[in-house]
Amino acid sequence: MFEKTFDEQKINRAVLAGLNSPALSREQNANEESLEELEALLETAGGTCVGTVLQNKATPDPRTFLGEGKVAELKELCQGVKADLVIFDNDLSPSQQRVLTETLGVQVLDRSALILDIFAQRARTAEGRLQVELAQYKYLLPRLTSMWSHLERQEGAIGTRGPGETQLETDRRLIRQKITRLEGELKEVRRIRSTQRQRREKNEIPVVAIVGYTNAGKSTLLNHLTGAGIPANNRLFDTLDTTTRTLELSDTCSVLISDTVGFISKLPHQLVEAFKATLEELEYADLLLHVVDASNPEWQEQAQVVERLITELGAWETPRLDVFNKCDMLEGDILPHGEDTVAISARTGAGVDRLLDKLKERLDKGTLRVKLAIPYDQGGVVDMLYREAKVEKVEYGETIEVDAICPPKVLGRVRDYVTEGWKPEKEFWED
Repeated sequence: MFEKTFDEQKINRAVLAGLNSPALSREQNANEESLEELEALLETAGGTCVGTVLQNKATPDPRTFLGEGKVAELKELCQGVKADLVIFDNDLSPSQQRVLTETLGVQVLDRSALILDIFAQRARTAEGRLQVELAQYKYLLPRLTSMWSHLERQEGAIGTRGPGETQLETDRRLIRQKITRLEGELKEVRRIRSTQRQRREKNEIPVVAIVGYTNAGKSTLLNHLTGAGIPANNRLFDTLDTTTRTLELSDTCSVLISDTVGFISKLPHQLVEAFKATLEELEYADLLLHVVDASNPEWQEQAQVVERLITELGAWETPRLDVFNKCDMLEGDILPHGEDTVAISARTGAGVDRLLDKLKERLDKGTLRVKLAIPYDQGGVVDMLYREAKVEKVEYGETIEVDAICPPKVLGRVRDYVTEGWKPEKEFWED
């Protein structure tokens, strides 16, 4: 008989519950598809589903959310399958969460709490942990009174990682102080990002951001394009921390391409707010690659979720390409197509060449590799090249011989010194 090790983590047995009501918006409602996604989220968090309850009701019960009879049915189910957790696909108010926990005799969470728990597990960078911690505290604050006893009893379970299990003794005043501190630290992150962004803009380095629904294949695509080596598994929220790599589109055009956290329906607003420090990069990107899982029957609904969040993050005017991924899993010969649409398989590489061609069309802005002969009394031109172009080689002879990759605005300033690689038309530069 094997002894249970100290590090062995308890597997939560959870019943999933949801309400479908005409009084709720489509985003707020639960249905069979959203409950399937909730089950995938539960598995990602390390739990297992032992039952499901879905109620159709005209309006939510203000006290227990579900109807009285359905709550009794849910309690009986929990006892029968020995569940220690109930997770609602809908958002619950703090009072509903408290009443349901007391009535059912097990910890009750909602979808937001489950997603926050997954993010707490997956955050690796200091910035990512800051963002998750801020979102957790904002979620926890209105639930503080009702959650203390449950967190003490359920320590280490889904929904209690992070600040919950180490700050049980902290009162509201201290929680608010922590929120203020975290917001200040993330403000500093934004300041640093702004400085980095200004440097990129000065050097005219295009930025591409990969966005899409969780598990659409964003990390696999970045790996294929750049060899980034990001773990790309078939599970939700496998990538949390943003990864940025350089992609060489040609010998004169390089871009920065970033993988971002996957979007999901009913994403907790605390996370949207907290992750603006990272996701605000979308607003300043030169191009968005919206990766869509073409093999998912719900791809249209998922794409709409992404579009709404892009708008919420202020990036609705950023140019984009729709990249329909996993097309190797589609049946039939007709693939998604259009001027701003590319069908690919990031896993096999099919269609990626066409995607690269599209990127070149959009982002190659006339940068050229040239040779320059600069007089010694014009040494300031060399300094300018180091600041605003990519200097590859410098030799000192009768003149300063420079090999450089120059964007168009720099070419206009050094046109008199070009000896090879570009022959400017005089008329082009005349007013």
